[in-house]
Amino acid sequence: MRRLFSGIVGLTMLLTGCASPSQENSSRLDLIKKRNELICGVSGKIPGFSFLESDGNYQGLDVDICKAFAAAIIGDPERIQYRPLTAAERFTAIKTGEIDLLSRNTTFTLSRDSSGGNGLSFAPVVFHDGQGLMVKKSSGIDSLDDLANKSICVGSGTTTEQNINDAFESASLPYNPIKYQDLNQVVAGYLQGRCSAMTSDRSQLAAARSGFKNPKDHIILGNVLSKEPLAPASDGQDQKLSDAMRWVIFALISAEEQGITQSNIQEKFQLAKNNPQLKQLRRFLGIDGGLGEKINLSNDFVVKVISATGNYGEIYERHLGQTSEVPIPRGLNELYNKGGVHISPPFN
Repeated sequence: MRRLFSGIVGLTMLLTGCASPSQENSSRLDLIKKRNELICGVSGKIPGFSFLESDGNYQGLDVDICKAFAAAIIGDPERIQYRPLTAAERFTAIKTGEIDLLSRNTTFTLSRDSSGGNGLSFAPVVFHDGQGLMVKKSSGIDSLDDLANKSICVGSGTTTEQNINDAFESASLPYNPIKYQDLNQVVAGYLQGRCSAMTSDRSQLAAARSGFKNPKDHIILGNVLSKEPLAPASDGQDQKLSDAMRWVIFALISAEEQGITQSNIQEKFQLAKNNPQLKQLRRFLGIDGGLGEKINLSNDFVVKVISATGNYGEIYERHLGQTSEVPIPRGLNELYNKGGVHISPPFN
């Protein structure tokens, strides 16, 4: 009996040691703080979003979102371990605890968000995209119909694969999908002539084309095959981490709404501190209200985030603006009062 009891105790201790933060009723948020480092899953291969530069640093919109999370959670935007992941690897990396969160051009869908699907929790959308097709200008291909019976390079295990199949089935057009594991392989297959077109989110097509030897020799067709709201994600069972991520993104958007920037954040903070009547600004910047504590962050988390990355518009302009290497018009990614759809709930 004693031997059986010892075996049970040993097994219990083993299982406890392997338990994830959600299983122990604690949060990944607490683990990040204790470790004093954020492990952020990225692509690392998409210019403008997350790309490993020749100097060994990651750059892009998704990378700056990682920095915003790190600034809010541990107070330092540089204490990040970037983990490059393929589309096929990304969700497993969340579930196994290999990464803390994902900031990797990932489409927010029902199947991915639901407990009956991938069981993720998505933060607010950081880039509204749509799937497109790119072809060589000399091919004579002008629309989806011209791709009937032709080969198309596509990433496997993505919404892109499903969308292209749906589009061709809906149009009753036969085609031949050539599948690859990641975007670099898709691009290589396309440039090597293994397919007549490549498909991905239009932002990724623009990013890929910017690195071609002769970008103007390639065109992105007018066909938009889907809506692709891209958002950061975490384990759906971790409410504390998802709450923090949600309001960090809203802070970036709200700061742009209020004209608060990386260059004037300290000035705005002092203004609010010296003027008790600026109640809304004082709550937003953490002087009053204790809002940060409600999501297990410091009350001045907004100040830390904007000091580190600037507001959403600054991040966008830095990596995707007209003077960037991957210029993409903001379109739907503008604020709600400028013709876009980005809007933040009130910080109350």
